[in-house]
Amino acid sequence: MTNNPMTANEESWLSLAVAGKVQVATDIWMFTLAPVTGAADALLPQFTAGSHLTVITPAGMRRNYSLCSAPDDRRHYQIAVKREGNGRGGSRSMADEVAVGAHLMVSTPRNNFMLDRRAKSFVFVAGGIGITPILSMMRHLKAAGTVPFHLYYCTRDAASTAFASELAIEFQGQFTLHHDGGDATQAFDFWPLFESPTAAHVYCCGPRGLMEAVADMTGHWPSGSIHFESFGIGAAAQAENTAFDVQLRSSGQVIHVAKELSILDALRAAGVGVRSSCESGTCGSCKTGLLAGEADHRDMVLGEDERAGNVMVCVSRAKSPELVLDL
Repeated sequence: MTNNPMTANEESWLSLAVAGKVQVATDIWMFTLAPVTGAADALLPQFTAGSHLTVITPAGMRRNYSLCSAPDDRRHYQIAVKREGNGRGGSRSMADEVAVGAHLMVSTPRNNFMLDRRAKSFVFVAGGIGITPILSMMRHLKAAGTVPFHLYYCTRDAASTAFASELAIEFQGQFTLHHDGGDATQAFDFWPLFESPTAAHVYCCGPRGLMEAVADMTGHWPSGSIHFESFGIGAAAQAENTAFDVQLRSSGQVIHVAKELSILDALRAAGVGVRSSCESGTCGSCKTGLLAGEADHRDMVLGEDERAGNVMVCVSRAKSPELVLDL
């Protein structure tokens, strides 16, 4: 029998079986997903390091999860899910309700956090669950064996450190692990690492606070050498929210965005449908054309060259009284 790989495109969905579920840290589970057929030669769509899947959770929500498995392994996908007790229920339903043998609807892989092939070396910075796409990248680079890399992995404590044993086995001497005990004064000091720019490309994934710290310390690095994928919006940014209006190009309709609402929330309330998934500014699903006005960009997806003409409506806001959207 010949291999019959499924064809991947952005709109495709797969029904995959949960072949494994393992707790890898406090409140973090790794799921192994495989073709439902179970055929020995069944292959999943290819993906590149840094890719994510959109999963329809038992709660009915669409959530994006980064792939942590090696890209050359097409017989299964592996994702890690952190159970957020105060979230909207998507991660809770994955952790509490999904068992081995269950079937999940999963999108084909997409990548908004791709490795730059021009890089001569890589510095990886991960915080908490942000290790997931970084682990896939490291596995890809180790298999290729051509480009040096090093990981700086920050977590609260040993119990909350996902994939600690995998790192120790697969990447001895290629990572630095730091526990801060939940005390901000004990955070890892990245300044000696970033004080003098190098030819390396930096990939950072984790909580918004970590992203902001790395961004602040690498502002003098060459353009295009610092890459982010993050989770969540800082409380400080939310506290500064102000109300504004958005106008739709197609109809001229003006929709008011209250300070406690996102643009996406306001559009939905007005009956305007916009594709979305993560609602945290990390996946790129809700990218919308920006025709006029000045946006307050709060995502970690758009590059500088994209920001003048686009906005992520799930998290970004306005610096001007009105934004005109290509909707």
